[in-house]
Amino acid sequence: MSGAASRARLPGGRWHFHHGPIDLVIGADGDPAQVALAVDAGWTRFAGLLAELAGELPLLRAPCAASTAAQPAPPDNAARGPVARRMVDACLPFARRFGSFVTPMAAVAGAVAHEIAVCFARPGVRRAWVNNGGDVALWLADGASVEVGMVDDPALAALAGRLRIDADAAPRGIATSGWRGRSFSFGVADAVTVLARTAAQADAAATLIADEVDVDHPLVRRAPACRLRDDTDLGERLVTVAVPCLPADAIDAALGRGERFARRCAAAGLIEQARLSVQGRSRIVAAHRIEAIA
Repeated sequence: MSGAASRARLPGGRWHFHHGPIDLVIGADGDPAQVALAVDAGWTRFAGLLAELAGELPLLRAPCAASTAAQPAPPDNAARGPVARRMVDACLPFARRFGSFVTPMAAVAGAVAHEIAVCFARPGVRRAWVNNGGDVALWLADGASVEVGMVDDPALAALAGRLRIDADAAPRGIATSGWRGRSFSFGVADAVTVLARTAAQADAAATLIADEVDVDHPLVRRAPACRLRDDTDLGERLVTVAVPCLPADAIDAALGRGERFARRCAAAGLIEQARLSVQGRSRIVAAHRIEAIA
């Protein structure tokens, strides 16, 4: 952690909050005075967030404990701060229900976005969105809606479709993960976009589903995470570093594996919708389909 938190106005009435690895772009509309108060509240909360999380880093980098017959997982969440607790709560179900390897850091971006979005939940603010590197938390007042662009390959920066989320729909969190992203992945997905009830839940689910979009193929290059980044929480686990053009059967196998896991997540109530993409092919899993806009 270095330097102080900073903020700056962006075009279109948006704001940029930055501190160390946290990089937020915030937009909101409604009564200008109330929006301004919400921005100030968000800034006040943001300024101390990084130090708060750093104080719990050993816990947040430790794997969530899976529950087994021989060793039941402890029932309580030992994290102290609200963002850290949200991270743990978002990740624990994957360890306990599916036996997935996951640390609370899988939900850090979404949990931070959620914490700032809460500051906009006040009369006079019609809607707000907090984008933390692609993990987005939403606030929608009654009758409001937001349109969300989706990509199949972040490297191309081209929209593959759009979704409209209305205030009466469940999702308030959107996250995208894949092997090209800023975080490591065990899989070969170019992009897995997840809609969930909170941004922390979406962040954790996108990470875990992207890990499952995988295939054992000699063209896929992997390396120990700790050799690529010395502060990683993944240790010696192999992460994907290159995915050349794969044959159709390998792509279908990877998508099928990821889709099966995403359906289990939807059945467990952990996600609302997921779109899985590998090299121009995609699958959609939805517990509650959000209206697509051409």
